[in-house]
Amino acid sequence: MTTGRRALAVLAAPCLLLSGCARTEDRAPSPSAPVPAGSSVQDLVIGDDERTYRIHRPADLPPEPALVLVLHGAGGSARQAEESYGWPALADREGFLVAHPDGMHRTWNAGGGCCGRAAAQDVHDVAFLTAVVDDVARRTNVDMDRVFVTGMSNGGMMSYTLACSTDVVAAIAPVAGTMLGDCADPAPVSVLHLHGTADAVVRMDGEPGERLADVDPPPVDDVVEFWRSVDRCLEPAEVSEDRVRRSVSGCADGRSVELVTVDGAGHQWPGSSSLRPAADPPYPDLDATAEIWRFFAAHPKP
Repeated sequence: MTTGRRALAVLAAPCLLLSGCARTEDRAPSPSAPVPAGSSVQDLVIGDDERTYRIHRPADLPPEPALVLVLHGAGGSARQAEESYGWPALADREGFLVAHPDGMHRTWNAGGGCCGRAAAQDVHDVAFLTAVVDDVARRTNVDMDRVFVTGMSNGGMMSYTLACSTDVVAAIAPVAGTMLGDCADPAPVSVLHLHGTADAVVRMDGEPGERLADVDPPPVDDVVEFWRSVDRCLEPAEVSEDRVRRSVSGCADGRSVELVTVDGAGHQWPGSSSLRPAADPPYPDLDATAEIWRFFAAHPKP
């Protein structure tokens, strides 16, 4: 698994060199204005591509908040992910910023031939997501040691790609995804991977899944073991409760690598309030969003 870890250079853009053209649901007056309270939409230009992301800022925000990027799955959207996974309400309760970027053609270029038109057109998604972090940080006083990314399915794959290609994030939490392409020189990050054992789209054993016949991922256990090696982790401890099994490894510098599986669950975001496109019914007895935030809150950059 080989990929350089240096962040891709963000391409110059006519919209104030990627400072962003803000538009809330009321359309913000200035591209350099602070992020308003509530949910808004921001525009960026990456090369020749116009990109957007949704940002939610709680009314009561601490001076140096964390930032969580939430990446939708293939066929989904920023609005769909915002409505399905419950991050804005949690951000309001816990006091952090949450951004939901929109993938090009509802997909992410996660490497390894996945997925859809974003991969076919070699879309600059690492540059885009890096620019989202920079844009939010320019508008608010983000704690750059507490930048996190999670994602569903293709979005989970993209979270691995971002971790392999940059040193922007402190921790990632892929849900029903896997790691594709090369990952040669990754910066250490904490990893929480959530997966259903009966996922037929992104199979845990690495075999071709439904709608992913041309993609050749490694088994999920191999992906997790790879990051345990990167993070210099101890042997994992195993804990099971009902259908949920946790394999938790403490690692150097306070990092952690964890695999959480749900026995018999399919391709889904546990605890989701609604189905995303092409997903299975969510497992109701695990709140993945709350689980991920607890992991993120405990694992800033050392």
